[in-house]
Amino acid sequence: MIRLLLADDQALVRGALAALLDLEPDLTVVAQVGRGDEVVAGARAARADVALLDVEMPGIDGIAAAAALKAQHPACRSLIVTTFGRPGYVRHALDAGASGFVVKDTPADQLADAVRRVHQGLRVIDPDLAVESLAVGHSPLTDRERDVLVVAATGGTVADIARETYLSEGTVRNYLSAAMGKTGARTRAEAVRLAQEYGWLLG
Repeated sequence: MIRLLLADDQALVRGALAALLDLEPDLTVVAQVGRGDEVVAGARAARADVALLDVEMPGIDGIAAAAALKAQHPACRSLIVTTFGRPGYVRHALDAGASGFVVKDTPADQLADAVRRVHQGLRVIDPDLAVESLAVGHSPLTDRERDVLVVAATGGTVADIARETYLSEGTVRNYLSAAMGKTGARTRAEAVRLAQEYGWLLG
């Protein structure tokens, strides 16, 4: 029997996933958590074999939770199961130590199969996302350019961004200009949108 931990901040989603996976004769959901920073303790306590992690959760995100599992409780493998099928997230997740990455609209039988393959030590990646991830490639943004775009996503002025990132307004403008060039955007808002779509704004 493969023991599963589900991590998602939406109780309804967790419940639906648990109901689907518990129908499989060889899978059992032994723990559910709603925060990324509860994953390692939950997996240890429940002796989970595979953790199914959403990306966007309070505490820490699912990709950081996958890294924490890899470092602190490697007996439990991780599979990212998310609505946010962004190519940059795939690379981040695999670099962090996740064994797989699938989207939430994956059919139940394919999700169960992905869990089994991850448990066997194999890597499982949604094929469409894998192709898109290769096409998009690594994020061209520097850490500072990413930081500036993350703050810009909240809609603040250059002065607001400068205050929050402890940079001068001139430096912020330079980083925004560089980020726009690298994303091929004409405006700051478009640069933010494209970077979000590619999954390049994750820390």
